[in-house]
Amino acid sequence: MQRTKIAILGAGFITDIHMESYHRFIPEAEVVAVYARNPEKAKAFAEKYHIPAWFDSMDATIRDSGCEVVDICLPNYLHAEATLKAAAAGKHIIIEKPLAVTLEEADAMIAACKKAKVKLMYAEELCFAPKYERVRQLVKEGAIGEVFMLKQSEKHSGPHTDWFYDIQYSGGGVLMDMGCHAIAWFRWMLNNPPIKSVYASMSTVLHRHRTQGEDNSVVIIEFENGVTAVAENSWAKHGGMDDKSEVYGTGGVVYADLFMGNAAISYSKSGYGYAMEKADTTIGWSFTVFEEVFNQGYPHELKHFIECVQQDKQPLVSGEDGRAVLEVIYAAYASAGQGRKIALPFSPVVSRPIDLWIHPQQS
Repeated sequence: MQRTKIAILGAGFITDIHMESYHRFIPEAEVVAVYARNPEKAKAFAEKYHIPAWFDSMDATIRDSGCEVVDICLPNYLHAEATLKAAAAGKHIIIEKPLAVTLEEADAMIAACKKAKVKLMYAEELCFAPKYERVRQLVKEGAIGEVFMLKQSEKHSGPHTDWFYDIQYSGGGVLMDMGCHAIAWFRWMLNNPPIKSVYASMSTVLHRHRTQGEDNSVVIIEFENGVTAVAENSWAKHGGMDDKSEVYGTGGVVYADLFMGNAAISYSKSGYGYAMEKADTTIGWSFTVFEEVFNQGYPHELKHFIECVQQDKQPLVSGEDGRAVLEVIYAAYASAGQGRKIALPFSPVVSRPIDLWIHPQQS
């Protein structure tokens, strides 16, 4: 079997999910190296997953690991740097969300990959999540008539890693972290129609002591085809993680809960930690998710990209899709800052998307 060699950049929570996906579901891929800025962390991660080589230099990882694919699982502010270096070295790239912090970075990344003739995939797992894909197939089959409204929500009590709370590294709060999933999924469901306007409301209600970013947001997107989409995202929701979608049509409706229906009902007096759940959210009744990584679509998106590399096909979710999501995020922050709808296209020059909310005069 031909095995595509992968260097994975990062050694945090999402990298664990990617490694589980490669090991359990993608025999045609081989992770040959891992990079982390902390050498002890890189070494420990390599030993944990039996990865042959580890590096504390991004340049050396890309240059010396013998990889064909670079899998970027780094904090947001490093996405552009890693992509530009990988493209310059002729490596194919799959990158975790969001594509970049700014639109200018996104444009540079897309241009660099085109110039180098390497593939760039924006890793949006909701476009591959089995339950959500079944919903999309129902809609394509005409089961609910003409779609007029979409909803998607993702909520929990906050990220595992501190850098998410620092807007210097993340570029924003919960909208950058999780709202990007909803935006990408809306476009995927509707076959990427143009967007007419974006309206958003956001606030910081639970984590004021640790972040300038918003931890609760609602975004309303009006597509030119008449469909309205509503994204609800929160780092302020107690009791574990929710990930749900709703599709409304002239002939019916579909509700999909990514985790319920794949859960074991449990009760714990002290709480426990498992995968995306944290001990403080599992005290009392909770719903332990079965096959969490599979349900969210991570193995499917990674397997698809390896297939694209091996068979020279174009990824279904591209860098351009990641840029389109980022543009909506810009508009949402500006809308929340100005208290009005923002029309697209919209591409102000800012250091971070969240500045459009914190300093609305910049837009």
